[in-house]
Amino acid sequence: MESDEVMLTVRITAGERALLRRLAQGHRSDVSEVVADGLLDVLPSLHCAVDAHRLLAALTSPAPCAQTVWLPAALADLLVPAAARLAQVTGVPLGSPPPAWRLGGAPSAMLGAAVRLWLTQDPQRLADNLSVMHEGRPTALVAA
Repeated sequence: MESDEVMLTVRITAGERALLRRLAQGHRSDVSEVVADGLLDVLPSLHCAVDAHRLLAALTSPAPCAQTVWLPAALADLLVPAAARLAQVTGVPLGSPPPAWRLGGAPSAMLGAAVRLWLTQDPQRLADNLSVMHEGRPTALVAA
């Protein structure tokens, strides 16, 4: 049976998970859609070595929470070549230490790094960008 969505688990902090939930609530959406939007925002930056190293650095800090998300299959398929591109630019493959990177394989590690890097932006800017990505669909950042 083929599916048009792929389930992945991303490792994030409790604060990052709370921010994802607030963005999703304010966007009248679910966390998976917000994660997909964040991934679309971050993936183009892999051509730049500085951003690739920032993406890699996002994997080094502990992320004790697991968040399961559903991504469109076409978007999830980009995670493997993105991880390969990250390895090419930085010289560090996503299969090498620290061991936490191996918890979901390269696709989950790549997704985790992208989401964590995306969430380092100002929360209001993230909410505003989500509105722009969805052609002005009104969004708000839900208070904690």
